Amino acid sequence: MGPNAKAGQGKGRQVQRHLQKFREEGTSMNAEMMEALQALATERGISVDTLFAALADALETAYKRMDGAYEYSWVTIDPDSMDIRVFAQELDEDGEPLGEEFDVTPDDFGRIAAQAARQVMTQRIREAERELKYEEYAGREGDVVTGLIQQSDSRYTLLDLGRVEALLPQAEQVPHERPENNTRLKAYIVEVRKTAKGPQIVVSRTHPGLIKRLFEIEVPEIADGVVEIMACAREPGHRTKISVRSNDANVDPVGACVGARGARVRIVVNELRGEKIDIVPYSDEPADFVMKALSPAKVKEVRIDENTGTAEVIVPDYQLSLAIGKEGQNARLAARLTGWRVDIKSETQLIEDEEYAAVDWAEGEWVTDEATGEQRWQPTGGGEAMTVDEWQKLVAENEAKDEEAAKNEEAGKDEEGAEAPEGAESDDEAKGDVPAVEPVVPMTEDHSDPEDAADPDTGDAAVAGSGEQE
Repeated sequence: MGPNAKAGQGKGRQVQRHLQKFREEGTSMNAEMMEALQALATERGISVDTLFAALADALETAYKRMDGAYEYSWVTIDPDSMDIRVFAQELDEDGEPLGEEFDVTPDDFGRIAAQAARQVMTQRIREAERELKYEEYAGREGDVVTGLIQQSDSRYTLLDLGRVEALLPQAEQVPHERPENNTRLKAYIVEVRKTAKGPQIVVSRTHPGLIKRLFEIEVPEIADGVVEIMACAREPGHRTKISVRSNDANVDPVGACVGARGARVRIVVNELRGEKIDIVPYSDEPADFVMKALSPAKVKEVRIDENTGTAEVIVPDYQLSLAIGKEGQNARLAARLTGWRVDIKSETQLIEDEEYAAVDWAEGEWVTDEATGEQRWQPTGGGEAMTVDEWQKLVAENEAKDEEAAKNEEAGKDEEGAEAPEGAESDDEAKGDVPAVEPVVPMTEDHSDPEDAADPDTGDAAVAGSGEQE
C-alpha cells in the first residue's frame, strides 16, 4: 500500500471520528469536520461537493431506515455551518409530491445516522473514486501510455499506470517479446471498460496505431501537422512500413521521420525492441506508390488493373527475391500499405507468360465417357469427341505442319538472297556513300610492362587488371 493510500485512510478515519462526535452532540458540526472533508477530498482526488453529496446520500439512506420515516425526503447540509437537516413532502395518490416541504429531522437522528452513514459514505467514496478514474481514461482510446510491468503470465501482463492498472492480453503482445518485471513499457490504449471494480484499460503492443503515436512523440513535424502518416502496415516484432507525406514543399517527410543520422527513428526502433521500420514517401499515383512501397527492391515497371484491384510488378531477375522478401513479407506489407493486390514477376517470367499467352490453344474441354470411363476431348465448337490417342495424334500433326511451314519460310529467304546478281552495287555504293577505307599502318608494341606483355604460349596480349584474355 502506497503513502497516498495510507494518508487517505487517515483522513477517512478523521471523518469517521467527526461523525461519531456528530452522533454524540446532535446535528451541529464544527469546522473540524469541514477540514477533514476537504483533506479527504484532496487526498482522494475528489471534489468537496462530491463528498458532500455522498454524505447527504448516506444520511438520507440512514433516515429512511428509521421507523416512521417519510417516503419522499431528502437531507441538506449547510457547507458554512455544517448544519444537517432532513426535509420531506407528502405524496398524493399518483405518488407525486404534494404541498409545502417541512422539516422532519428526528431528535435522535445524529446517533442513528452517524452509525449507518459510516459504511454508506465509505462505499460512496469508493464509487466516486472509481468514477473519477474512469472519466480520466474514458475517451482516451488511441493514446499511448507508459506503465510499469507489475505481473506477467501466459494469459496477460499488468501495467501499473499510477492510479489504475492496465491489462495487456497475450493476443496484444508482440511474439517472442518477454517483458521483465519493474521495467517501463509504452502501450497503445485499445479499449476502456467500465466495471464494478473500476475502469479496466486494455492496451496493445501490436496495434499499428502504436507506431503512429510513437512517431508523433518523436517527430515535431508530425505533431504540428507539417508531415502526415498516410498509411501503416505492420507485422509485429519483424517489420513495419509507413508512408508519409509533407504539406510543406521545403520539408522532406522521410528525412524528418528519420532524423539526423537516424536519431529519431532509432528511438522508435529501440522502443519496439529492434523491429525494422521502412519509411517511404506517399504518392497519389498508384503505380508510383506501389513501386516505392516495395523498397528496398528496384522495380522496373508497375501495371495497374483497376477492375481487379491488382498491381502487376515487373522486377529484374536478380531483384525478385528481394521484392518478395523473406516468406513473402515485403510483398505482404506493400499490399497492405497501398491497398492493391501485388503480383510480382521477374522479366524472364513476364516473357514466358507472354509467349504462353500468344500460343493458339484449341478450345474445348476433357470429359469422361460414361460408358467406358475414358477421357475424351470435346471441342467447344461441337463435333465428335476425340480419345486421348486421337488428340495426341492431331497435336503431333499440327506441330509437324508448323515446323514445315517454318522451314519453307527460311528456305524462301535464302532463295531471295541467292537471286541477287554478282557484282551488283548496293544503293549506298551506287550513291557513292561508301566510306573510304583507311590504310592499315603497322604499330609497334611496347612490352616494357610485364602485365601488358603478350602471353608467350598464345601470343595474345594480356589486359591489365581484367584477369581475362582477349
